[in-house]
Amino acid sequence: MIGTVREVPPNVDAGTLLAGAQFVDAFRVEIGATAVNAREACVRMVLHGPRWVDALIRLRNILVRPFGLKTSGEGAPAPYGLIGLFPVVSETPERLVAGFNDSHLDFRLVVDVAGTEADRQVTSTTLVRTHNLLGRTYLALIMPFHKFVVRGMMKRIAEPAR
Repeated sequence: MIGTVREVPPNVDAGTLLAGAQFVDAFRVEIGATAVNAREACVRMVLHGPRWVDALIRLRNILVRPFGLKTSGEGAPAPYGLIGLFPVVSETPERLVAGFNDSHLDFRLVVDVAGTEADRQVTSTTLVRTHNLLGRTYLALIMPFHKFVVRGMMKRIAEPAR
């Protein structure tokens, strides 16, 4: 059903994208004939997401700043620019990989667009590799919100462009 976001088994090469990732999940949304490439899908998710997601991200940035964690893409290599706070590390029309390495954890967001012109789908895969107690604690704290946030952000992909 168009616009419905569902959790799916991850279908990425985690070893290539983020070797040693301890957390990987994926969500898919059917978008029908909506014409988007991977960058546009990621922009709709990250920059045009629900306001409550933006509020959670602002809160997160306030809470993690005292720990020296990144609150934007500052200092991270971004060969394909930034989408929100995420440096884009590789990109084709069908796949965009964004993310960064930090002292507490490394993170990747993979956005894949597949299907025919009449029956497109977008899959968002999250990969995380923690480095220390702070990374494991941070991951444990955000996990209750992660699925809600991703689902809310992905619903925006099926909506008409703004």
